[in-house]
Amino acid sequence: SNVILIHLLAPLPGMQKGQAKGKTEKQTIKTANANLQQPSQVLASKSMLESKGKLHAASRAPRRKGEDGFQGINEEGENTWAVQAKTIMKPDDQLQLSEQALKEEITRVLNADNPHAPSNIVRFNFKERVFKQISTIDHLSFHFTLDSNLLHNESEEGKKQLAKKEGRDGESEDEEEGEGAKEDKGTGEEPEGGAKSTGTKKLLRNQFNFSERASQTLNNPLRSRETTTEPPPRATFSANANQMEIFDAYVENLTEQAKAKEKKTPKSAVGGTSRDEKRSTSSELQSDDITKVAKSAKIMERMVNQNIFDEISQDFKYYDDPADEFKEGLGTLLPLWRFRYDKARKMAVTALCWNPLYKDLYVVGHGSYDFTNQGNGLICYHSLKNPSYPEYVFQVDSGVMSLDIHQEHPHLVAVGLYDGTVAVYTLKDKTSSNPLYRSTAKTGKHTDPVWQVCWQKNNLDGNINFYSVSSDGRVVNWSLVKNELQYQDTVKLEIPGSVVEGPEGTKNPAVGSGTAIAFNPMTDHLFIVGTEEGKIYKCSKAYTGHFLGIYEAHHTAVQALRWNPFHQNVFASCGADWTVKIWDHSRKDPMFTFDLNSMVGDIAWAPYCSTVFAAVTMDGKVHVFDLSINKYEPLCVQSVIQKKHTKLTHVVFNPSYPVLIVGDDRGCIISLKLSPNLRKALQEKNSTRESEVAKMEKLVTFVKEPLLEKEVQPTTAS
Repeated sequence: SNVILIHLLAPLPGMQKGQAKGKTEKQTIKTANANLQQPSQVLASKSMLESKGKLHAASRAPRRKGEDGFQGINEEGENTWAVQAKTIMKPDDQLQLSEQALKEEITRVLNADNPHAPSNIVRFNFKERVFKQISTIDHLSFHFTLDSNLLHNESEEGKKQLAKKEGRDGESEDEEEGEGAKEDKGTGEEPEGGAKSTGTKKLLRNQFNFSERASQTLNNPLRSRETTTEPPPRATFSANANQMEIFDAYVENLTEQAKAKEKKTPKSAVGGTSRDEKRSTSSELQSDDITKVAKSAKIMERMVNQNIFDEISQDFKYYDDPADEFKEGLGTLLPLWRFRYDKARKMAVTALCWNPLYKDLYVVGHGSYDFTNQGNGLICYHSLKNPSYPEYVFQVDSGVMSLDIHQEHPHLVAVGLYDGTVAVYTLKDKTSSNPLYRSTAKTGKHTDPVWQVCWQKNNLDGNINFYSVSSDGRVVNWSLVKNELQYQDTVKLEIPGSVVEGPEGTKNPAVGSGTAIAFNPMTDHLFIVGTEEGKIYKCSKAYTGHFLGIYEAHHTAVQALRWNPFHQNVFASCGADWTVKIWDHSRKDPMFTFDLNSMVGDIAWAPYCSTVFAAVTMDGKVHVFDLSINKYEPLCVQSVIQKKHTKLTHVVFNPSYPVLIVGDDRGCIISLKLSPNLRKALQEKNSTRESEVAKMEKLVTFVKEPLLEKEVQPTTAS
């Protein structure tokens, strides 16, 4: 590096200050120009550096005027301000440049590009699927990096650190002042200007008060411990197992469980069990029980099913068939979930009923309509939230033929079985599969299959009761009295004018076989009963001795009877003769008759409209009618089965959603959503119960007027 030293020349003796100053500036400029033209020369001598580095005492001390009257003359008479001699030191290999070469200007352009940065990087472009050279090059390079923390001097932490440092600096400054005072006393000289320092000099500090702290901890030395243990004892065991030993082991296990239950029951009655005994008994009896996590597992199962059947859930909630706008009143059924239980694959769906409290929950009865192949039955509770597995399952020792859920007590289910037994199950006791009430031969059990059961309002004694109808010709009222199921025969379905010969020549009246029963929703005492002979008996609870009327309804057995939920005079019936008939109970003839070209399994009225009903047939089709739109043909006829020769047995509407469910003879339940044309009553804002009654009343009067004209015409002609 080139060192350039510029000295101020002292004025010569006898020269004025202005002239000396001017000459000094000219000499300085000349020296600087010469040094700039020859940058390689070192304009400094060793003596000069030493003289500049060591300021002798005379130069540091305050100057005084001499005897001759001007400054710069020492005691020996030498001029201390005179220009000292300069020695030019040139290296041996320095180039000798001419004046023209020295005056030549050389321009260099400096830029911030990194010469070591690569400029030919190629990368694959996924958009154009070719390799391309990168246009941007990173020229940034770090020569020094230091991570630090800055604190503003006006912050609380900064003020605390400043206060600490000022206390330390004050102590160090006091020590320095003490040393300086000692030196001044030794030399006997005063500071420049003759003024004494009165205060401490304040050091300049960075306002951010930068500080760096670092620490390094020692790593703990690694330690290893090894122990030698004795090998566990081993023993060989061998035995022969046969049927007798296995049987004895099962018997021992059963006796131990029985003893544990016996120990548990008296202690619980006395109330003197300890915690340890309770824990031991519970661990023995419930070692493999998962009831603690049953609720959480059920929630997780519903979440998984909701993700699996997400598309069906979206269709259930939002989808409406847009093609209905162009079908002129016709509609379709959208298949949703399919419910199936593995143990009920070979059983038929014999009963369906929705829960009145939980709108997504319904109960299914499984049995068999093949009387030569009878076995056990099942009662399954399914939910729309979990189509993969039933919520509750009750196993029954006989085939289930009918069931019904109580409207005010939804946990109670009345069940009619193939062996003539009626039973009542409850969901409150989920651990036990035994019925809460059960009929026996001593308590009036039916002798033939119970085809239908139906809950009724509490009787005069305030007891919960239901009715059942069976092939033995009896209509029985069952009352739940404490822990007993009491019965009372209401009606015996005797066929008028027919006699059956009994033993020893006795003649007994013929009894019809009951297959269906329905109670009027507005008139409690009025009900109708269907028989295998195709007749419908109109009965009353107040008159148990005789019938109010008999309808010659069908040529074969009556499969189902349903009262209209809005109009108190209208009911529907279906039979094995392929027909569905709509009746007014005040008339002997049906108002409407529909031939469905196959045996009808069941019918159901829609809960949202008085003129809409659905029927299922044995050929696997669902028929949906709306009498206010078309009185002659159904609005929808759709096959919903997956396999041939599958028969549909039952159908029922959901009380809240536009959904109906149908069951087949293979244990499968199919949920179907009604298209907008099949549920126009739900879309009408002004639809009320009174408007629905008026709609059905209009149809009844429409049918009555032609009949009245026919009756009047012969009398007028005569």
